[in-house]
Order: sequence, then structure tokens, then C-alpha cells
Amino acid sequence: PRSDCIAAEQLCLSDASCNGTYRILENCALAKTRLLPLDHDSRVRCLNAELDLGNSSLLHCKCHRRMKRQQHCLRVFWTVHSSMTDGYFNLETSPYESLANEEHWKTDYNKLAALLSGKDCSSQLAGDATNACLKATHVCNLSKKCVRLRTDYASICTKGAGSEDACDRRKCHRGLRNFFEKVPEDFTKRILFCPCQDELCGERRRKTIVPDCSFQYNTKPNCLWLLDSCLEDHMCKSRLADFQQNCQPADTSPDGCSQHNHAACLQAYMGMIGTPMTPNYISNSSVEISLWCTCESSGNQKEKCDQILGMFEGNKCL
Repeated sequence: PRSDCIAAEQLCLSDASCNGTYRILENCALAKTRLLPLDHDSRVRCLNAELDLGNSSLLHCKCHRRMKRQQHCLRVFWTVHSSMTDGYFNLETSPYESLANEEHWKTDYNKLAALLSGKDCSSQLAGDATNACLKATHVCNLSKKCVRLRTDYASICTKGAGSEDACDRRKCHRGLRNFFEKVPEDFTKRILFCPCQDELCGERRRKTIVPDCSFQYNTKPNCLWLLDSCLEDHMCKSRLADFQQNCQPADTSPDGCSQHNHAACLQAYMGMIGTPMTPNYISNSSVEISLWCTCESSGNQKEKCDQILGMFEGNKCL
């Protein structure tokens, strides 16, 4: 049976044969993380060690998005799957358990309306004058945890926002991850995906993640640089693998998704926020998404760069 990777690691370490194989894989993963070149024999040894795990629970373990010791769990996963990390389009297996169903991801707008004023939800959300994003913030304020963690990241991310010298992007990203991981999705998805009828609402939605600090640099970096930064971090690499698996577009599919699960795609998108590859809305009048990067000066890797950017821009599934 599939187990979480921390439990699977403990089982493996208690068995002498599995323990030895796992230690080899740890060295392989460490060399890869440090970009140390492996000779042919070392590469063969690493691949054989992964194959030697056979039907071990380690090879089939997964992590949970909100679990404690998530970083440890993800490190174990990528240790036994280090051969999958050669490039962006090899990250096809998400380390996270899949959503069992979409039900808990369907926003209950009746409940939202009742919390705010008790009026019928259609009249609450359909009018041009309604700022659904402002209302979503009011709902967040009804939860102590939501308002506390939202205030936390907002205060960190607005401090020195717009100035790369003053903005602590790493702390800002950590605050955003805390908010989206620890606050119930009923609150977070309303704030991030609130439906807008005008630009005032759209601006509030776009600024949800305080883009001056979390999203924008003074100049756009190359998308390949963003990718490299992401692959060096277990958390970002995991969220990227999850995003690629669940938001893979399919032109021949009626819904635009190869997995046919928009809820899983939206959750994977939320998971990218607070990583080096943080995406955001591109304007106040659009729901189009992009990374803050460019593919100019990509040389002979222009096609790969365009593919990375294209996973966010113009992605029919997303």
C-alpha cells in the first residue's frame, strides 16, 4: 500500500539491504543537487540502485500538501526519483497525493453570501458594483487564522515593495506559502480566484500576492534562470511537478486538460505561489496568468524557454 515517504524511509532504514541501496541513492541525489558531474559507472550505480528498490514502498510513496515535515518527505521522494530531474519535461510524476474528488474544491457561494449579509448569492455576485475580491477579504476576516496569516505575509511583502534592495523576497515567499498551506482552502481560493466585473476588483485580485515583492523584479530574468532556481529547491521542484502533471494542456480535449480535473490544476497553481516560479495575473482586466520572465537571449534553448513560459501563458487547462 502507498504510504507517505517519511514512513517508507523508516521502514527502509530498518532493513539492511534497503538501507544500503537508499544510502547510494542519497549520494546520487546529493551529487545532482550540487551539480557534481557523475562518471558513467556512477550513473549506472545510481540507476541500478533505483531499480533495486523494486516494489519497495519507498518507490511508490507520496507526500501530503499540508503534512508536517513536508520538506523531509519531499527530500525522500526526490532521493528515490533523482533520475527524473534532468529537465522540466521529465517532471511528470507529482510527489503529492492526488485530489480524491473535486467536491471540497467547489466554492459554496451560498455560504459566502450568507456569511456576508444573508442575501441571495446571485444578487451578491452578479451586480457590476459588487467587488467580489473585497467580499472575499471580508470573509477571511471572519477567521482568526486567515486574517492573522494574511496580515503576516502582507506586512512582510509590502515592506520595501518595489525595491529589490529592501524587499525580502525569500521571507515574502515563505509568508505566502504559510498562508496558502495553513489557511483552509475555503478562504484562500476565494481570495485568489474571486470573480471580477471591473478593473478595481481585478486590481485587488492581481495584488493578492503583493506582486511588487513576490512576483516582479526590476528587470525580467530569463525563464530558464527561474527554472534553474526552482529545480535547486525540493519544494519548488515538487510544486512544479504537481503543476505540470495537473495543468498539462491538451488541445484535443474538450476541457483543455489532459487530466480532465480543473480543481487539481487550480490547487497546483496555488502551490506555485511562494516559490521562485511564482505566477500571477498579468493585468487588472484579465484572468490570464504568466511568470515574470522573458525568453529573450535564450540562444539555442529558446524552444525550451518558450515551453516553460507557455505552461502558464495561454494554457487552456489553467
